[in-house]
Amino acid sequence: MRHLPYVGSGPYCYSNSFAMLLGARSPSTAVIEVATGGPFGMQLIGGKLVFFDAYGWDPEQGFDQALSAIGWTSTVSKGGDAEAALARLTAAVRRGPVWVGPVEMGHLRHQPEMTGPIGADHFVVALDVDDERVLVHDPHGYPYAEVPVEDFMTAWRAETISYGDPYTMRTDFVQVAEVSDADAIRSVIPAALGWLSLRTDVEMPPGSLGNGAAAERVAELVEAGAGDGLREHLMYFAIRVGARRLSDTADCLLPAGYDKAAGIAAEQARLVGSLQCPIVAKDFPAAAAALRRLAPTYDLLRAALE
Repeated sequence: MRHLPYVGSGPYCYSNSFAMLLGARSPSTAVIEVATGGPFGMQLIGGKLVFFDAYGWDPEQGFDQALSAIGWTSTVSKGGDAEAALARLTAAVRRGPVWVGPVEMGHLRHQPEMTGPIGADHFVVALDVDDERVLVHDPHGYPYAEVPVEDFMTAWRAETISYGDPYTMRTDFVQVAEVSDADAIRSVIPAALGWLSLRTDVEMPPGSLGNGAAAERVAELVEAGAGDGLREHLMYFAIRVGARRLSDTADCLLPAGYDKAAGIAAEQARLVGSLQCPIVAKDFPAAAAALRRLAPTYDLLRAALE
């Protein structure tokens, strides 16, 4: 079956937020996403939480790499107390839109059914601030959403997010080089190989597994009923974003000259995407079988990129 690039909705919050800030000169969200290094692997964190992204990776680790790869810089500020952070944001939006995150999605009550922390990281673009609300473009499907200041600051504190610092934002986006999409992807291949090789310089909780071992273990957890929130995490988030970023990886690797690797990434995208229906329908044997077919592809991808 021929690979067809995907166009549609999906949880691409930080890539969409970057694209909004970069404007007409932005590369595609696919290039931004792949340039972070995230798609190159799979991880099971602490034996419980699965993501179809690189072992030991989190979004914060990929942002500067992605911006550098596509020829941009930005200024990062973070930390401090809530009052100082709000003053910093208020001053910044007077100069232009501001990239904000991670924030705790569960505190963003303009999103239906959000009533408190759910441990979900999110990124938005802040447009304006007054005494009562923060005006944002929320890439989860809510342009010009008005968020009460108290809710926004609680979300921005990010106490329930496993990475990053409170009150992180980026401003002053400047293009410093004209970089083709193909050259941007070629520049991150060494980092991709590092992630696929299961980097040992990133501290992980006991019980964590990467790539093929992670896929095999998740297959066992799925066969056992995908309990403790695993089924919900997979069907609402992990499969959706995992399949999309792997599809985008295939699209980006091909023009960069990595034809074989692109084919493997496309197969990974199909396997991850094929999990959605059986996980929703609780056909756990079918989902486990797909995960076991996925397991050897990570070594194949690494070999194709070397």
